[in-house]
This record gives sequence, C-alpha cells and structure tokens, in this order.
Amino acid sequence: MRTSGILLPITSLPSHYGIGCFDQEAYRFVDKLAAAKQTYWQILPLGITGYGDSPYQSFSTFAGNPYFISLDALVEKGWLAPEDLPAADVHADYVDYEYIYNHRYKLLEKAYQASHIADDEAFLAYCKDNAWWLDDYALFMAIKAQYDDESWLYWPNELRLRNSDALNTKREELADTICYHKFLQYMFWSQWYALKDYANKQGVKIIGDIPIYVAFDSSDVWGNPALFQLDEDVKPTAVAGVPPDGFSATGQLWGNPLYRWDEHKATHYQWWIARIAYCQKAYDVIRIDHFRGFDEYFSIPFGDETAVNGHWEKGPGYDLFKAIEEALGKLDVIAEDLGYLTDTVKQLVADCGYPGMKLLQFAFDSRDSSGANAYLPHNYTENSVVYTGTHDNETMMGWFESIKPEEKQALKDYLHTDEDDDATLLDMCIELIFSSVSKMCIVPMQDYLKLDNSARMNQPNTLGNNWMWRMGKDDFSDELINHIRALTEKYHRI
Repeated sequence: MRTSGILLPITSLPSHYGIGCFDQEAYRFVDKLAAAKQTYWQILPLGITGYGDSPYQSFSTFAGNPYFISLDALVEKGWLAPEDLPAADVHADYVDYEYIYNHRYKLLEKAYQASHIADDEAFLAYCKDNAWWLDDYALFMAIKAQYDDESWLYWPNELRLRNSDALNTKREELADTICYHKFLQYMFWSQWYALKDYANKQGVKIIGDIPIYVAFDSSDVWGNPALFQLDEDVKPTAVAGVPPDGFSATGQLWGNPLYRWDEHKATHYQWWIARIAYCQKAYDVIRIDHFRGFDEYFSIPFGDETAVNGHWEKGPGYDLFKAIEEALGKLDVIAEDLGYLTDTVKQLVADCGYPGMKLLQFAFDSRDSSGANAYLPHNYTENSVVYTGTHDNETMMGWFESIKPEEKQALKDYLHTDEDDDATLLDMCIELIFSSVSKMCIVPMQDYLKLDNSARMNQPNTLGNNWMWRMGKDDFSDELINHIRALTEKYHRI
C-alpha cells in the first residue's frame, strides 16, 4: 500500500503557551491530517530534554517531556486556575526554552500539589506497572534537582556509584519530589496515549523516533552503568560521533556513551527488548536514528574535542534485531540509513527487511553526479521511505538558495523544466517524490509551507538556535489541506 505523511514535531504545534503540547491544537492537527488523507504523522523523540534542548539528548529514553502536558487539561481538572496560565500566544513563532523552563515547571508543581495524586488508584497502578524504569528515573531527577541540576558525574561518590544505603536515604528524604516526577510522567503518558488513540481512530498512524544512543547525563546510564563503556569510576572511556567528511573537517562529536555490546549480548539484549517494546506501545512505526551504528560505530576517545582521532568498531549487527524480533515479533521500523553506507550496512538493512530512507536533497550533490546516485528517484526501491529533507536538513526553500548553480540546474534538468521560481520548483519536487515507487512519502511541514531556513529545525554539530520553529495557527489552511489531499489521491497514496 502506498502512503504519505507529514513530519511535524510536537514542539512546533501551535498553542497559547509557548510550545506545542497535547492540547486541542494537537487534536485539530490530527483532524487536518485526516482531511488531507494522510496516513502518517511523524514526530521527533518525545523525551525530556537536557543540555541544548535537543530531543536526542534526553534524561531518559523512557520518560516523556513535561513541556508537552496540556495546561488546559490541568485547569479542567481544577488543579490550576485560568489566571495561573501565561498570557495567550506567548512566543507564538518560536520556542523560547529558557522562558518555558522558568515558567512551566512552576505551574506543573502547583498542579501536582493540588492533585493529591499520591492516593489515586490509577496513578499507583501506573507507578507499579512502570517501576522497572520509573523508580530510577524519578530518583535520578530528584537528586539532580537537589544538586542544582548538575550531571550525575559530579554527585557525591556514594550516589554516583549507587551505594544502596545512600540511595535508600535519598528515597526517604526526597519522597515528595520523587512522587512529583512520577506524577509528571503519569500525566504525560496519559495525555499522549489519549492523543495517539484519537489519531489512530482517525486513520492516522504515528511514526516515532528513537536515537540509537542515550545521553550520558541520564537515568539510563546512571542506573545501568554495566551496559555502557565506562571505567571503574563510571566515566566514559569512549563516546559517539561520526568521522570527518565533506561536510565537517573535524567530524561530529556527539558525546554519548557507547554501548558495551558484549554485555548486552550476555543479557540477551533485555534492555533493548524493553526499550523497543516500550516504543511499540508509544508509536505505530519506529524510526531508528543512525542505523549504521548497529553494524559499525565510531568510537572517539573520551575527552577529545573533535572526532578526528576516532575509529570504527564492530556493532552487534543482525544478532540484536534477531533477538528483539524473537521476543516481540516482526517490527514496523524505518531504518535511518543516510550517509556513506558500506556493503555490510546495506546487508544489515536487507537482513532486517526494514525500509531505508531516501532524501531528495541528497540526489543532486555535484560530488556524486552519476546516474547511480541512490537518492535519485529512478533508483528508489519500493521498500523505502522518501523525504524532501529531514529535521537535520535545510528546508527545501533554503536548500535552493544554498546549492551550487550546477546542482540546481541538474535538478531542473531532472524535472524537465526551465522554471526559475523556487516556490514552483518546490511543488514539482514534492510531486516528484509522491510519484516515486517508495511505499511511504513524508514531507516536513516547512516544505509544504514553503519556508526558508529561518524555519529549519536543527543544524547538526551546532548548539543553540535549534528545535525552535513553530507553525502558525492558521498555516495548515483549508487550501493546503485540499492541495495535499489532491496530491495524495493523484498518486494513490491513500
């Protein structure tokens, strides 16, 4: 079945309070997707964000971002008063994370105090069912707050090294703060599952996104140090990134701790099975970021300031996904297999049977001008997902401005047009990928809206001014809905 969808992060939804969330605007967006005959809504990771506000650097791979909790819903429950809420349309055009951090948690804590949730049977059942990750996470966040949000690497030794007596003392001392963080997760996941259920009933499926790695400053690493490449003092011995290439002379230093794959194998990949099972419940389709890292991963010495001294190490390969599927059944996964792919990476994707990704922006790179470029639409296979670009790329309008004249001419030649208007070229590009053989076609909302790079979500290997773009309340207009629906019907992607 041929399908299509739209990429829009939760943060980018319209709302009155400075950031997209699970309020009525999210439900309206689902209604508009359904009216446009879209099968998928692709989002970015839902996790609580840390340094740099990146959804790919979360304090937990299992915890949701409290910023997405609907404040209106808390008013409806009587836990907040209408006058508690910020003035309407705070920072409507972008996310001001400093403002959100300084204001949102105060409201959420007030709602928690008013909720008297500690005796609620549904809440207690949630805490019991999720204790396997929630207990460590809530304790981690409570201790972190006590130490001015410092990384756990700088906590006192007895806490950093998880001395049981010290942890039990903190559980008693910080019991109310621990309960507060469990409350936030209960509210987040209750609201998310209600929204997902509504979307599914409207015929819209959710494509979730999980990073291959977790952040060092996370409850995942603190609670499971044996699963990561750490020394006896629980400091990383090596960290993740990618090597120098044509885009970056020093490579990319991500800084995430690397997995100790031998330990994962010895435990029959139970941590990964639990992680994927959790995502299967949260999403309809799982996009796994940096899929090539499961075949080979780039290891950079801890403490280096660039990736130039890194080297490749062998990953778990198909053995990991074989174990996951034996435990959970066949997975509905999109493998993010972008960039330089070795034969062994290609074989891993083929062995798994997951669709890989195709980006139109990669098709006209003058450094690979042969007709064999895998990103040219005539080279696509049915088992693939095609995009104009992703959250890590320029918008298409921005891309038109930045590419070389010969690259733009190659695009126009491919489209058999002399058209000079970029907006018209963008319409033609979207129609090109809709007409391709790829079974799924996903377009970022910024490209439908014909926005320039001021609407770009992320510029990799940079810090600041990322993850901020927000869609205007009236941007997803009836005219745009009709246009997308017509495209979808024309190319039989319903």
